[in-house]
Amino acid sequence: MENETVEELIKGGLPGCEVQVMGDGRHFEAVVISEAFAGKSLLQKQRLVMAAVKVQIKSDELHALSIKTFTPEDWAAQENL
Repeated sequence: MENETVEELIKGGLPGCEVQVMGDGRHFEAVVISEAFAGKSLLQKQRLVMAAVKVQIKSDELHALSIKTFTPEDWAAQENL
């Protein structure tokens, strides 16, 4: 699986989000920035992202996905650190 494929799957599950994906074909790291995360717990945010790739996880096409989630405001604050 390619980084771009994982990125497109996440974007399909969270329309309007920004995604950066790095990986080696089976293990990936994703940074996801979305308004949909506002007011959600860490677990709820993770579940939103994982729902977008559940078919690939279940088939083992995508073996592991490490996720960092941010609202646009959180991302902007992080960028200023």
